[in-house]
Amino acid sequence: MVEKKEPAEGWPVINGDYIVGDPKSCVAGATLASHIEEVLVDGGAAIAGPCKTENLGIEKMVANLISNPNIRFLILCGSEVQGHITGQSIEALHSSGVDPEKRKIVGATGAIPFIENLPDDAIERFQQQLEIVSMIDVEDVTTIQSKVKECIEKDPGA
Repeated sequence: MVEKKEPAEGWPVINGDYIVGDPKSCVAGATLASHIEEVLVDGGAAIAGPCKTENLGIEKMVANLISNPNIRFLILCGSEVQGHITGQSIEALHSSGVDPEKRKIVGATGAIPFIENLPDDAIERFQQQLEIVSMIDVEDVTTIQSKVKECIEKDPGA
C-alpha cells in the first residue's frame, strides 16, 4: 500500500466550479470547456472540474492540486477552450514554467496566459508533484474512467 497524507486543512483551499471525490486519490481532472467532472470523480478521482481560463483558472486549479500531496496525476480531458487554449497552457506551464519577469507561461498559445498570483515555488511544486495525462478533446466516459483507473494503479504515493 502506498503512503498517503492528509491534504491541507479545508481542502480544496480555493472555491471554484469542481466536484470533490476521494481526497486520498492520486488523480485529479481538468475537464477544460466540458462539464464532465462527475465522470472522473465516479471513476475514482480526488477532484475534477472545468478550467476555462489560462490565467486565474489555472492559478486556482494549481493551488488546489498542490495543497493535496496525494494528487500525482492531472488528466486533461474534455473540449479545449477556444481562444484561451487552456489545456495547452496547462501543459506549457508544467513543462516550461513562466517567464520570471513578465509571468507569461512559456510556450502557451492562449490569449492571456499570465500567472500573477502563484509564487515560483508553487509552480515548481506543480511541475514536480504532478504528471500530466493529456486527453484533450476526449469526452468518452469509458476512455476517461479507464485512464483514471490506470493512473490509480500507478500511484507512487504522497
